[in-house]
Amino acid sequence: MSEDRGNTLFPVFFKLEEMKLLIVGGGYVGEEKLGAVLKNSPRTQIKMVATWFSEAVQDIVKDYPNITLVEKAFEPSDLEGMNLVIIGIDDPEASSQIQAACRAQNVLVNVADKPALCDFYLGSVVKKGDLKIAISTNGKSPTLSKRMREMLTDVIPEKIDDILDQMAKVRDKLKGDFDYKIKKLDEITKDWKG
Repeated sequence: MSEDRGNTLFPVFFKLEEMKLLIVGGGYVGEEKLGAVLKNSPRTQIKMVATWFSEAVQDIVKDYPNITLVEKAFEPSDLEGMNLVIIGIDDPEASSQIQAACRAQNVLVNVADKPALCDFYLGSVVKKGDLKIAISTNGKSPTLSKRMREMLTDVIPEKIDDILDQMAKVRDKLKGDFDYKIKKLDEITKDWKG
């Protein structure tokens, strides 16, 4: 059965610390995107390209040897070796040109505040220990995503890591094929309400 309504985005979690990321922009939006990446994957290899960098970006980078600042205008050669690109500049025409260069080189791209130009969105993230939940509104309302993040953060128990550790131990002890393990884990957790 085909579902063609609503949010059709496919949720994934990238092992960003095993990839290379380019952030284009060194102002407030670039800083915001950099902060989101560092909060989730602080050891990601990041190259930032911009004609100037705010003091805030320069201060952040001091603590991260894995971030390189390159003060110049973007050139398509900046995409060499990159897996993902985030564009955070206040220039719609330049953003479109950079997005087109990314697409031409099959590099996934996010253009801040331009959902139609994005291959992926940066959703709100709820993180408690090893539990991470990403929230998407299909690019329609970052504010609602933020509110959902706040609500989920409040309701997820602080002891969630203890629960996850116990579940990992149970899973590791189970014998049998994949189907058996799934059924057994479902039985164990069916009445869990947190």
